[in-house]
Amino acid sequence: MTTKTATISQVQHSKSDVKRLVKAMTAIAWVVLAVGVLLSLVNLSHFSDRNVGLMVGIGFLIGSVHIYVIGTAIGLVHARLNQEQPSNHSDME
Repeated sequence: MTTKTATISQVQHSKSDVKRLVKAMTAIAWVVLAVGVLLSLVNLSHFSDRNVGLMVGIGFLIGSVHIYVIGTAIGLVHARLNQEQPSNHSDME
């Protein structure tokens, strides 16, 4: 039984795939943020740690920030990778 291995250099992602992923994650982050604000405002009357709706709303608020940061980081890493690749090919020649 053999396994097929692939290196990172063999995997090619187009710029549109990464841009589409970053845009999708940004949109998802905004939706999650809106849900978090809505849940927090609806359940704000009883401000307590026993208020499950409020705690879930705050969790959505925090989660939206994480989603946005991860999406932005993916875009920045991909942009940095594309910046460095042409210089690496010129060194090899």
